[in-house]
Amino acid sequence: MIVLGVDPGSLYTGYGILRTQNMSPEVLACGAIENRSTTAMPERLKLIFQTLSRLIETFSPDELAIETAFYGKNAQSALKLGQARGVSILAAVVKGIPTHEYSPREVKKAVVGNGTASKEQVQAMMRTILRLKRVPRHFDTTDALAVAVCHLQSRQPRRRSAGASWKSFLATHPEKIIISSQR
Repeated sequence: MIVLGVDPGSLYTGYGILRTQNMSPEVLACGAIENRSTTAMPERLKLIFQTLSRLIETFSPDELAIETAFYGKNAQSALKLGQARGVSILAAVVKGIPTHEYSPREVKKAVVGNGTASKEQVQAMMRTILRLKRVPRHFDTTDALAVAVCHLQSRQPRRRSAGASWKSFLATHPEKIIISSQR
């Protein structure tokens, strides 16, 4: 399965394309669509739509996962975010790709285990989970990858055994243990 994760914004729209094989996600592409604040809003939306449409043509994702809008600081910001979300969803719908929405809290909880995690924590988890050799330049990119990871996790059937715990998980997955040098 190939998933296109999107973190929409009018200035920076992050994207991350993941392919799963044997439960391990592989990054096919990631980045941010960058707009200038001096560019008119219709032109910004056009760039978001065209870029996502090209990515869809190139990678043929099976599904799109996008972050939902959150309550912004002001109505103008919320409107711009809604427009960026709209053209992002439209790029997928035009190609018949199913779309799925996740709140920022859902995404953070899925990838960090804490719905109030910082962008730095999300970035660190994406670097670990996806074995990224270098950290993407924008938080929007790692947020988009996190949306895709969240979606992939939501698609997996929940397997809970009677004795499931963090301790048993870490015993079976020692590669997930990060030892901090700060003590």
